[in-house]
Amino acid sequence: MEKYSIQIEDTTMEVHCTEVEHMDMVALGGTAYHVIHETRGYTVEVLPGSDPKNPCVIVNGNRYTVNIQDAHDLLVKQMGLGTGTAQKINDIKAPMPGLILEINATPGQEIKKDDQLLILSAMKMENMILAPGDGIVKSVLAKEGEAVEKGQVIIALE
Repeated sequence: MEKYSIQIEDTTMEVHCTEVEHMDMVALGGTAYHVIHETRGYTVEVLPGSDPKNPCVIVNGNRYTVNIQDAHDLLVKQMGLGTGTAQKINDIKAPMPGLILEINATPGQEIKKDDQLLILSAMKMENMILAPGDGIVKSVLAKEGEAVEKGQVIIALE
């Protein structure tokens, strides 16, 4: 049975599909509906163009932002894989043993995601190491021409 977690303001509730399917609801035209729930009537409008999982809903003239999570969203959250769980990367480490050919970062430099930070030669190949996100270079811990080991910190970020 499909279930949803719905958050409205500071209130979170779990709703099963069968509950929604059995609601007494009449379309009023456009995106407006008249809904009867537990003997009370409500006029509900879902604003057009809103995100399907974060719609803006007007109930009896009061505006609410709703966050809807389906079974897949709940599983991702339970596994700790949600977008809000990303960790800030503070260090750029050598992904493999190799030789530093070129360093394009200096302490204090502001970098953007995917900026080329350095070139590492490993297994007869040149590997461009890119910035994982926006930040500021705190320090460069390796030098051009220096051999590095896998996992060795090359650049520290703020």
